[in-house]
Amino acid sequence: MGKTPKGYFVWHELLTSDPTAAQTFYKKVVGWTTDKWGPDGTYTLWVSEAGPVGGCMAMPAEVKAMGAPPHWLTYVGTPDIDATAAHAKRLGGKVMKGPEDVPGVGRYAVLSDPQGAVFCLYQSGDDPGGHDAPPKVGQFSWHELATTDPKGAWAFYSELFGWEKAGEMDMGPGGVYQMYGFGGVPMGGIYAKPPEVPVANWLPYAKVKNADASADTTKASGGMVMVEPMDVPGGSGDRIAVAQDPQGAVFAVHSSNG
Repeated sequence: MGKTPKGYFVWHELLTSDPTAAQTFYKKVVGWTTDKWGPDGTYTLWVSEAGPVGGCMAMPAEVKAMGAPPHWLTYVGTPDIDATAAHAKRLGGKVMKGPEDVPGVGRYAVLSDPQGAVFCLYQSGDDPGGHDAPPKVGQFSWHELATTDPKGAWAFYSELFGWEKAGEMDMGPGGVYQMYGFGGVPMGGIYAKPPEVPVANWLPYAKVKNADASADTTKASGGMVMVEPMDVPGGSGDRIAVAQDPQGAVFAVHSSNG
C-alpha cells in the first residue's frame, strides 16, 4: 500500500442515461459483476475476478447540460493531483472539475487535453499497487486516443505523465499509430482522429475471453458493433472489436491468445 503511481490507468467510469440497463448489458458482454457503493447506493462498481475496475452512474445534470452523450471516462493515477492538474493547465489543458475529495477514498479531477479529449486524474489515499501487472480478463488492457493533433497530444501527455514511446505502426492513409507506455511495455496508442469520429476522445478496451463472442453478444443485447472483430497487427492472435452500448457509450473489447 502506498501513493498512487503517476501515469497508470487506475479507474474507468461509465456515465449513462440508464444505469440499470447498462449494468445488464455489460454483465453479458464483458462478464463483470456489480456491487453498490456509497451511502445512497447510486454508484455501482464494475467488479472483475481480480476486484473492482470501475464504476457506473447516471449522467450528472451538468454533463447533460453540456450536450454530452453517455460515455466512458478514463482515470489516470497521480501521487499529487493538485500539482498534476496545475501542470496540465500550464501545458495547455483545462481543468473542468476539481480536484475534489471522495470521502474516505481519494481525490479526483476532470480535465481536457489541448485538443479537447476528456480524461480524469485520480489520487488514492491508499493505493493497492499492481498497476504494471499484465491485465487479466475483466480488467482494462488498452487505452487509445483519437486526436486532431497526435504530435501535440503526445507532447502534452508525455510531459504530464512521463509516458515513453513504445513503438509505432504505419497505417497508410490513416497516418502513424504511436504506442506509449513504461519500460517498453505498451499501454495504448495515439492516432489521428478520422473525420467520422466527432471529437477527440479516449477509448478504453476491456479484456474479455473472446472478442468475437462479445461482439455477437453486443448485437444480441441491443448494442451496435462499430468495428467488427479483427486481428491485432503483429501476429499475436489477439482480437479486438469496437462497439456502442444501447445507451450510446462507445467502448472496445480485446481478447488475448496468450
